Amino acid sequence: MCRPLLTFGILLICLEVQAQVVSPYQQGITAEKNLQAIISLSPYSDGAVGFDTRYQGIKGSPRLFDSLLTSFLRVKGQDYYIQVEADLDIAGNSVLFNHPTTHKLTAIPSEIVSEIIFKKDEKDLLFRTSTGMAFDKTIKVKRFIQVLKDAPVPFIRMPFKTFREADYKGAYSPDRRYDEFETVIRYYIMGPDNVFHHVTLNKKSLIKLYPDKKNIIDSAFREKSTLSDENLVISILDKF
Repeated sequence: MCRPLLTFGILLICLEVQAQVVSPYQQGITAEKNLQAIISLSPYSDGAVGFDTRYQGIKGSPRLFDSLLTSFLRVKGQDYYIQVEADLDIAGNSVLFNHPTTHKLTAIPSEIVSEIIFKKDEKDLLFRTSTGMAFDKTIKVKRFIQVLKDAPVPFIRMPFKTFREADYKGAYSPDRRYDEFETVIRYYIMGPDNVFHHVTLNKKSLIKLYPDKKNIIDSAFREKSTLSDENLVISILDKF
């Protein structure tokens, strides 16, 4: 008799507890009130269930050309070129190319690249890496550089990719709703000390680097040239 009485007592306690704690799924009116309370929250309030749809994704790309171009790649230790469809991953410091056998996008690090020539707009664009080059300010990472003029006074173009995060959530944010890869270009010319110096493509910067060539530089900038800034500098260096 004791065991049935004990079982009956436990059932009574369970029923009483269940009556006191009622799931909102068991009472339609309670569930509806809970749902209305959630909906009434601002979608960007703390604790809100809403999804922030203001974010607009990523603009730009870590790649230089954003397409695979016919290219001729030479790696260190080789004296011949391999024709591939390639691009440069500037942010990752690697060559991206369509593998000629597997046709999969493949990457090789800049450390093993000797040079790569891209065919673009009927021009040959020559790229090497900064390995072994001396700069006026130390460049910690060996980067790809485009050779605009080789000798006797080398002139190079160095592309960078900077990454800016979206910033739109603060009260005084610039309301930039997207992450972005930005391309930054720096120019370097080898000075009389055989070191590459960062320059801007104007008269003052060139004269500062080569004061003894002031007359040549002044004369070139006085003429109304239709050349681009890059080609104007090349024409000046050709006269040194």
